Amino acid sequence: MIKRPLFLLLVFSLTLFYSCNTQKKAFRAPIKEEGADFLFSKLKENELKYSTFSSKFSADYENGDKKNSFSGQIRIRKDSLIWISISAGLGIEVLRMMISQDSVQFINRINNTYFIGDYNIVNRFLNTNIDYDILQSFLTGNDLSFYENGKFRASLDKDQYKLSTAARMKLKKYVRNSSENERILIQNIWIDPETFKITEADVKELTDPNNKLEADYSQFDHIGAQYFPKEVTFDITADNEIHVKVNFSKIATDLPLQFPFKIPQSYRQVK
Repeated sequence: MIKRPLFLLLVFSLTLFYSCNTQKKAFRAPIKEEGADFLFSKLKENELKYSTFSSKFSADYENGDKKNSFSGQIRIRKDSLIWISISAGLGIEVLRMMISQDSVQFINRINNTYFIGDYNIVNRFLNTNIDYDILQSFLTGNDLSFYENGKFRASLDKDQYKLSTAARMKLKKYVRNSSENERILIQNIWIDPETFKITEADVKELTDPNNKLEADYSQFDHIGAQYFPKEVTFDITADNEIHVKVNFSKIATDLPLQFPFKIPQSYRQVK
């Protein structure tokens, strides 16, 4: 039988041991000031590398008083195609989208219609002005690929690094029309100082700063040897504020993928 003073000493020692270990795990050394070039190199080094990306997802959507939940699948061929299938209850597909660098197509199975056009319909619906690169990067938690990197400034924001710019322009080789040539982005990126993954990002245009797209990334987990956020919250600030919370599952990269998109002959085209 353990004597009481010895028992109390044992309990105290174990408590102190686990408390110290917990403190050590929770402790994070203060981050140091770093330049924008260094942060960009680390960001690019640690971003998700893939030729193809696929995932299932569930999402909660809010637009004013309107709320909805849905699930689906997403497939991406990097810098080329984004394919999204959205399902309602019982896993029945209601919408399928195919997005390329210069076109947007969708099949609406609820009312037997389809659309083939450009990004104007997306931007009218969201009341914003996105392009393929912005959509792809925000979905995968990576930085933009088609825009210049040279005008950022680095700072510390609480326990994260922050990159900010008021003048990010599209690289000339990716400019497809005059409106893209005139687009200047205002952007902020928050970076985790340990993983150098993007934890938060926002973007808006210099000519329309009231319309903003924001993303908040969390629940990071390993996908093979890489790190990926399994939960993303998107906020679109415009005339109507749109809030979408997405949870990813069954994530895979670099698999051979199909992007099926066949419009039934009986469907009616909408403009």
